Amino acid sequence: MVRVASLLSLCWTQLVAMLFSQLARADSLTEICNGLARCLGKLMHLGIHITPRRPTLSYANCHRPALFEELFWKTMRRFRSRGILPERRPFRFRNRLLSSDSTTISLCPSLFLWANFRRLKGGVKLHVLLSHDDYLPEYLLIAEAQQADVRCGRQLKLSPGSIVVLDRGYIDFNLLADWSCTGVM
Repeated sequence: MVRVASLLSLCWTQLVAMLFSQLARADSLTEICNGLARCLGKLMHLGIHITPRRPTLSYANCHRPALFEELFWKTMRRFRSRGILPERRPFRFRNRLLSSDSTTISLCPSLFLWANFRRLKGGVKLHVLLSHDDYLPEYLLIAEAQQADVRCGRQLKLSPGSIVVLDRGYIDFNLLADWSCTGVM
């Protein structure tokens, strides 16, 4: 029981540290840990009495990403079950309407060496499949910026009867034929 409580405390500290890094625009683990140490008195009400050390935070980021992914999907299911949109809509398709698109997120290549995709440019590509029933994503994928959109399109699992709106980056006639055979429009 003590081990579970300790793990939850570590996960909570990791979550607060990652939120802090986003809000403070911290670029390194050292900045995150030093910034948290400076704010320790203000973090007491969040239950953080000791700031994480850099190796501890690094280990947590490497070995616990699935926990936060599961937290995201559980939160998503909860929002969907509550029906966050009003019942009456002015126009509605009989079939499910989905939109798929991607955007490139630029990153500084000197800070993110793993994200190079041009000589002086770095980045990642975020692919989103959006459901128009509740305007929440059905599918998210962060990929290399060089990766073609159609490669992500091949990974999508679409239910029969769905209507999918795509841009030119997803056009592959073999893929569209496969979707058509399964009833996707």
